[in-house]
Amino acid sequence: MSDFFDSLMAGLNEAVAIERGELKGRKTVYEIQPIKKYNNIEIKHIRNSVGMTQVLFANYMGVSLKTVEAWEKGTNRPTGTACRLISMLENHTFEALPFVKCLS
Repeated sequence: MSDFFDSLMAGLNEAVAIERGELKGRKTVYEIQPIKKYNNIEIKHIRNSVGMTQVLFANYMGVSLKTVEAWEKGTNRPTGTACRLISMLENHTFEALPFVKCLS
């Protein structure tokens, strides 16, 4: 049979064995850290530390340039998902994202 079918059957057989108590199931536990809030000074510092212009940062964040300008002026503040993306910049883990490509 195909590799896919063999893999699927192995997974199903494992699930049945776990259900019968013949195997112990695996589980992964994740702890999700609270969302960090960023002020205008931190946002600008993080953006500059990774070498992004406001335009590039806006494209990365999926927001308009006006939104980035408002964040950096302190008029508005990012929330939720935007803060998670900023934290990835802050921790230099953004390069692992599928929509980020290093050109240099």
